Amino acid sequence: MRVGSTINQEMLLRELGIDKRGRHRRSARKNDNELQIFSFESVALATDYFSDANKLGEGGFGPVYKGRLIHWEEVAIKRLSLASRQGLVEFKNEAMLIAKLQHTNLVKLIGCCVEKDEKMLIYEYMPNKSLDYFLFDPLRKNVLDWTLRFRIMEGIIQGLLYLHKYSRLKVIHRDVKASNILLDEDMNPKISDFGMARIFGAQESRANTRRVAGTFGYMSPEYFREGLFSAKSDVFSFGVLMLEIICGRKNNSFHHDSEGPLNLIVHAWNLFKENRIGEVIDQSLGDSALDNPQVLRCVQVALLCVQESAEDRPNMLDVLSMIYGNNALSLPKEPAFYDGPRRSSPEMELELPEPGNGSDNRVTITVMEAR
Repeated sequence: MRVGSTINQEMLLRELGIDKRGRHRRSARKNDNELQIFSFESVALATDYFSDANKLGEGGFGPVYKGRLIHWEEVAIKRLSLASRQGLVEFKNEAMLIAKLQHTNLVKLIGCCVEKDEKMLIYEYMPNKSLDYFLFDPLRKNVLDWTLRFRIMEGIIQGLLYLHKYSRLKVIHRDVKASNILLDEDMNPKISDFGMARIFGAQESRANTRRVAGTFGYMSPEYFREGLFSAKSDVFSFGVLMLEIICGRKNNSFHHDSEGPLNLIVHAWNLFKENRIGEVIDQSLGDSALDNPQVLRCVQVALLCVQESAEDRPNMLDVLSMIYGNNALSLPKEPAFYDGPRRSSPEMELELPEPGNGSDNRVTITVMEAR
């Protein structure tokens, strides 16, 4: 191995808090969740040398492969592409964050491979792929009856509540969407893809950035327009996802003329105002869903989550209480009506202008490959 490559590998492992023997330096307790270090050769063998037959998909990070490592059951391996826009920063962010987080509704990171020019993350394998695989397919969506959809929503809420309130770290995910919700063998949801997540201090409630990255249609208006994000940004994204789960269609799936709705949020809001909310419910759920008070209540909760003002949105603890409660819900205020690309849920990266930059209001927008 080249000397420079060896030094870079050791530096990266130190940044991840891992010594060369593959143990987490910050953890002295036996039961802590320790990242394992795998050799490139062991990962290559596990995937039959990254054969197309073992390829599960590809996103902004790079290709994802199915494999079987020695002493492990099946695993999913994310291999960082040299051409990846997300790159090393998000690799480190994801590796360091998920190693510290343990919850039944978060995907489990088993370990990583940092060798030569290769950087890979190894996760528990999710045999049922991701939520969008079922939800947006006209045939596969029939597997998702209302009981299962409600259980999936509840699991996502529990995962976000853990991130926002109950974990050792306060974490804002910043990319909650259907393709980032993985499903295990029992269709239990697991939140994945922490490459854009941010850790907040104990007294920190919001932050801002000039680099706005995420998936259009799921981004909250204050994040998209001003680079401001908080736990309420995740609440907005979850509200969009909640509507998609109930309605069985993507937020940005509308091909409309000047008279039609901009997106699913606007469509649901218009029907809610006209007391026709049953028309937004996925027809594959059957007629019984139209009169199910739990379904109708969840539509209203979703609309509360996507309100224009972050202050008006509930927190995730409120959302959990609302979906199970019987108390009257407050009426949602108007959601954010902002338009964007017609493509279905494109990945976007925006560079906002510097504050006080005079009359120059230009915004640099890059549409990224979907993950």
